[in-house]
Amino acid sequence: MKFLEVIGTWLNRHFANEEAIYLVVFIIVSMVVLLTIGQMLAPVFTGLIIAFLLQGLVTSLVRFKVPQILAVNLAFLLFLGALIAAVLFIFPIISQQGYAFLNSLPEILGQLKTTLQQLPARYPGLLSEAQVSAWLDVAIAELSQIGPRFVQYSLASLPSLMVLFIYFILVPILVFFFLKDRRSLMAWFQSLLPAERPLLDQVGAVMSRQMANYARGKVVEIMIVGVVTYIAFALLGLKYAAFLALIVGISVIVPFIGAAVVTVPVALLGFVQWGWSLEFAYMMITYSIIQALDGNVLVPILFSEAVDLHPVTIIVAVLAFGGLWGLWGVFFAIPLATLIKAIYIAWPRQAVAEAAD
Repeated sequence: MKFLEVIGTWLNRHFANEEAIYLVVFIIVSMVVLLTIGQMLAPVFTGLIIAFLLQGLVTSLVRFKVPQILAVNLAFLLFLGALIAAVLFIFPIISQQGYAFLNSLPEILGQLKTTLQQLPARYPGLLSEAQVSAWLDVAIAELSQIGPRFVQYSLASLPSLMVLFIYFILVPILVFFFLKDRRSLMAWFQSLLPAERPLLDQVGAVMSRQMANYARGKVVEIMIVGVVTYIAFALLGLKYAAFLALIVGISVIVPFIGAAVVTVPVALLGFVQWGWSLEFAYMMITYSIIQALDGNVLVPILFSEAVDLHPVTIIVAVLAFGGLWGLWGVFFAIPLATLIKAIYIAWPRQAVAEAAD
């Protein structure tokens, strides 16, 4: 009986408020939908996220006295133009350099093998031939699998080309209607909730602000880091500059871990192209400066309010949400963790004495 009293007291303390029940039901339903039919609804979620990104532009245009429908159309045309430009100009260049990189893997492996085999003679007190041979076996085994894995993935992805084509049709349509009918859709959703809902309004405001601001900031960060990296690598004459700029830009999605992981291919390709030279040193210094400016200048400017979390919390959130929802989970790990923190702070709690009465 004592155990049941403790459970009853805990339930009264944390779930006496009606809104708490609504919030728990909403979270459970959302989790079930994402885990069961989330893949089928991926175009809807993608369109919703892109509409979130464009809503700031629509709001700014309306603030400058542009009519709402005209602002929506301008934002949608900008998105459509960017999508078409990416498909026609950016993706072909990146794909071409990606395939060129795969085709040159045997040459890269040969240069890497020759360079590493010379290290024991240069540094006899630090490295032995056995150590270098072991490194070579591991490196060659891993790098030689990149090409076959890519071909296998490409062949496995052929049936999904039709799905991708459907995405290119559905997502822009969904983006337009999410922007155009945002108020009516929000009114319909709010009609399902209680009339008096201070807790839900508070959590909803935090969720909307965190998701939208973080998504916009992260897209801006990816674009700035990618473009600056491409310009720097192209000026330095590094091969596969566009391909490397793409993976460096995408790496900022994963805080801390992404920058560490992407440094390996950047350093490897620079070393294979130039060896131990001033050009290699200039490239690594330039890359380090880009990473330092991103972490110490760009991120604080873009996410001054969103990133109010301990680094350990961020890493745990990335691992947890990435394991649940893949790339989208990694992308939204920080705002989701911030949302959980906001729910915990705003959660209504009854005093123990009141519950005992």
